[in-house]
Amino acid sequence: MQEERDIALIDDLRGLSAESPWLEFKVNQADPQKIGVLISALSNAARLEGKETAFLVWGVEDKSHAVVSTTFDPGLKKVGNQVFEFWLRQKLSPSPAFTFRTVDHPDGKLVLLEIPAPTMAPVSFEGVQYIRVGSATPRLSEDPERYTALIEKMRPYTWESGVALNFVLPEDIMKLLDANSYFTLTKQQMPDSPTQILEKMEADRLIHKDVGGRWNVLNLGAILFANDLRDFNSSLERKAVRFVRYDGASRASIVTHRQDGRKGYATGFEGLMAFINALLPTNEHIGQALRETRPLFPELSLRELVANALIHQDMTISGTGPQVELFEDRIEITNPGSPLVPPDRMVDLPPRSRNESLASLMRRMGMCEEQGSGLDKVFTEVEFYQLPAPLLKDNNNSMQVVMYGPRTFAEMSRDERVRACYWHTVLKFMAGDRMKNNSLCGRLGVDPKNASMVSGVISKALEAGLIKVADEAHPKAGYYPVWA
Repeated sequence: MQEERDIALIDDLRGLSAESPWLEFKVNQADPQKIGVLISALSNAARLEGKETAFLVWGVEDKSHAVVSTTFDPGLKKVGNQVFEFWLRQKLSPSPAFTFRTVDHPDGKLVLLEIPAPTMAPVSFEGVQYIRVGSATPRLSEDPERYTALIEKMRPYTWESGVALNFVLPEDIMKLLDANSYFTLTKQQMPDSPTQILEKMEADRLIHKDVGGRWNVLNLGAILFANDLRDFNSSLERKAVRFVRYDGASRASIVTHRQDGRKGYATGFEGLMAFINALLPTNEHIGQALRETRPLFPELSLRELVANALIHQDMTISGTGPQVELFEDRIEITNPGSPLVPPDRMVDLPPRSRNESLASLMRRMGMCEEQGSGLDKVFTEVEFYQLPAPLLKDNNNSMQVVMYGPRTFAEMSRDERVRACYWHTVLKFMAGDRMKNNSLCGRLGVDPKNASMVSGVISKALEAGLIKVADEAHPKAGYYPVWA
């Protein structure tokens, strides 16, 4: 497959009318210094031209683009006592993850060098940054305008735009990705033409054209719409959602259900939530006239928290993915990566995501709330059902949210009461109001006749530095979050 793609790639490059700033043809050029300068110049030029990769091909004639074969062999070449490729990596900074490949083209032996464009800083060779201008490779410092433009075009690597699988036949895209789910969830009418289907998916950056009339499936397309994540690399497969249910309150309890997701997040989301909701413990609620059975955790809140875990995870952490663990008294939702916003400010501050394209598309498909209106609704719903406040935890390399089942005021720990007081204060502040003793009584299900118990909670929250008096001149006028 790699050889076939390399031949198709080289033929596509040969089909260009002329060499580009990100493309160079050579026959037998083997001068280490010149190759090092070319790598720096081509890589920087690729980013300037909006390309992700630059190419250097040996064995192709410069003007005619004819295959003439090459005697250059990077695997056998040495510089002094050093292997050529190792020598190059030492001389380049930051060293791009380039790869030399020998290609047995039908018309002769070729060598292909793929050079990634820089994302953080221009590539230098022996401490000097170069750029490609026509057939020349001047120092980048000699062209301030190009240098400024290059810096502006460089951006941090985004995981969503990475390639999950390359050189895929058009008809195989439909086997790998669930096109029906994509069009249904994005509320678009599915075109009759396969070509138009691919064009729509490309517009949403799910796939991208490769060489030889084939396609690349991008990480965004695979993680959202894969029919089976096992069709892609193992790293992507491990990003599937894992669900575990325990028959008790600890991980030492018997595991009664376990499911490792196989579908993409969008394709499998409704099925995942239905599976979880069917296993939720229930609680009997006594209304004004009737008894009714409710799930232990509000379903809408749970949906939002699971979606948030998918959106805000750090995709670059390998070997792990989102996990949902259900216990008899709580549910824990964990995702890789420390949060970008402090946990105690997640309701009032605008959310930040490492995966903006993923977040945008998931919100567009209605899988979670619009930006900035998700967690506040979770906490509001939790208050409505008088549940303990969720616990948001930064575990260094992971983020965890714990949602608890119903507990009376007497059953809550001191920390749980103080946490409920803080989040109640936050919600009041966001609504333009102040937390007061009476409102906290209602939040915690305490009879106002026993308001002194709630006053003790407020005192503990003040001592913990979580809340403050809203008006020092009138201490009984209410409370704000400490950061307000």
